[in-house]
Amino acid sequence: MPFEVFAQIVATTLAHGVQLYAHVNGDAAIDQLIDAVERAGATAAGDARTVAIHSQFQRPDHLPAYLRLGITPSYFTNHTYFWGDVHRANVGEEKAAFISPMKSALEAGLRVSNHSDFPVTALDPLFMASTAMNRTTRTGHTLGPGERVGAYQALQALTTGPAHQLFEEDRKGMIKVGLLADLVVLDADPLTAAPGTVQDIKVLETIKEGVTVYRRP
Repeated sequence: MPFEVFAQIVATTLAHGVQLYAHVNGDAAIDQLIDAVERAGATAAGDARTVAIHSQFQRPDHLPAYLRLGITPSYFTNHTYFWGDVHRANVGEEKAAFISPMKSALEAGLRVSNHSDFPVTALDPLFMASTAMNRTTRTGHTLGPGERVGAYQALQALTTGPAHQLFEEDRKGMIKVGLLADLVVLDADPLTAAPGTVQDIKVLETIKEGVTVYRRP
C-alpha cells in the first residue's frame, strides 16, 4: 500500500488505543513503520508497545528509533537456520549477519520476543531457543556470531518477552506466585546444556494453569 495510507492506518490505530502489530520484514518496511509511528506522535512514554513482526533485515540505526518510539521487535531467529545461506548469497555476509539482531536489541534496552511463524517453521520452542543461541545455518555456517545470545536470554524471548508485548506480564511468562501455573518439565537444563544440544532437550511434562495436560510416555 502507499505509505500515506499505511501512515494513516497507524495513526488511527494508535489514536484509538489499539495495539498495533506490523509485519515488517525488509529494512524499507521497518523504515516506514518507524516513520509512521513517529508521525503519529507516539513515544515510548505512551507504552503502546507497537510490535514489529519479524523485523528481519534490521539496520543498527533502527534500534535507537525503536527504543525512542516504544516499538518492540518479535524476531524469527529460525530464519538464520532455514534461510541464512540464501540470505548470504542474496545480500552478502554483512547484511545477512544482522538479521534478527537479538543481542544488539537487548543491549540497546529493548524488550524482545521470538516466534516460529508457524506453519512456516515448526512449533518447537527449544529449537527456536537454539537458533537464537547458535545462529547456525543449514550448511553449518555461524551467521552473525556477535548476535548470539545466552540460554537465559533465549528463554526470556519465549516467556517474559512475549508476555510483556501482549500486556500479560501480570499473569504469565514466569514462575511466580500469583501468575498462571503454566510451565514445562524438561529432561535437561537449557541453562547448563551445551548450546548445540538445546534443540534436543525433551519435554517430560506440560502443566497448564496447575493441571498436567501432557506427560511423556
